[in-house]
Amino acid sequence: MVSVFYFCNMIDCIVVGLGLAGIAFCEELEAEGKKIIVFEDDSQKSSTVAGGLYNPVILKRFTPVWNADEQLEVALPFYEALEEKLQTSFDEKLPVMRRFAAIEEQNMWFEASDKPKLSKYLDTQLVINTNEAVDAPFSLGKVKETGRIFTGKLLKAYREYLQAKNYLRNESFQYEKLTIEDEFVQYQNIQAKKIVFCEGFGIKKNPYFSYLPLNGTKGELLFIKAPTLKIDYVLKSSVFLIPQGNDVYTVGATYNWTDKTNTTTEEAKSELVTKLSKLINCEYEIIAHVAGIRPTVIDRRPLVGIHPENPKLAVLNGLGTRGVMIAPTVAKQLYKHLEYQAELPNEINIKRFEDADA
Repeated sequence: MVSVFYFCNMIDCIVVGLGLAGIAFCEELEAEGKKIIVFEDDSQKSSTVAGGLYNPVILKRFTPVWNADEQLEVALPFYEALEEKLQTSFDEKLPVMRRFAAIEEQNMWFEASDKPKLSKYLDTQLVINTNEAVDAPFSLGKVKETGRIFTGKLLKAYREYLQAKNYLRNESFQYEKLTIEDEFVQYQNIQAKKIVFCEGFGIKKNPYFSYLPLNGTKGELLFIKAPTLKIDYVLKSSVFLIPQGNDVYTVGATYNWTDKTNTTTEEAKSELVTKLSKLINCEYEIIAHVAGIRPTVIDRRPLVGIHPENPKLAVLNGLGTRGVMIAPTVAKQLYKHLEYQAELPNEINIKRFEDADA
């Protein structure tokens, strides 16, 4: 049932999509007492299947994540407040351990730890591996100020919260039914001052923003049960292992730039199993295999801003593999841009692609 006010009062914003970007933007609206309605049809799986890590270091090259300091400063209080609001725990402080394949990698780690943007995150005291189930003869490097958001748990709790307030419609958004007037947008029986699209890879079907260069990268994960592994940290090598509790671990992830389906593949499964065999030495059982399309952009920066011809239409997308860290910051930036005309940083503003065929 839909609340009566949808028929008699204009609302402030329609939000299309309820992944990490959608949740973060809804929170900005909620904090300001805005009336909203959210459309979500479960077509996009990137937030659901995400590893959920917040980690300020790119561990392949030992370089800082883009704007990591600023993002963590916003993200950590955001999730803490959201846990309290939803009365649900989904943020787990969890160290990330990087397995070194050789002495040379240890030396690279120490060199990186001297750099100003990395010194507070890279522990210079190496961790000697004593777990016989883990193959790490050259020790481990510990990354500080890391953790994991149980994204599935967060999405479920937030959906229930919106449903309780009659703010959620579990249906696909039909673009052809949207009309744009001078003072509002109209969708079926809803009038709204703004509409914000947070659709992930679903943007490719959006006639207003499909021109944006969001390519999408398919990722696949395995869930394994390994009773003798017994690690209480994220283990990172050519794949990552994330403990989920009860001897269950996430193994991921693959990167496929051509397949745009959410269907799991034997090829990706084989790749993950092969890489896992070089990381652990214990028996395990594969209990699940999932896939999703990450909303990735050619320049690896988010897509945030207002449609060049229709200022009541906005987009919040392109969070890539680090949506947990990025979403709260860019949602806040977009809200201030829409509500107070604050400037968006050029590196995230969709105006950088205005030369495209809009």
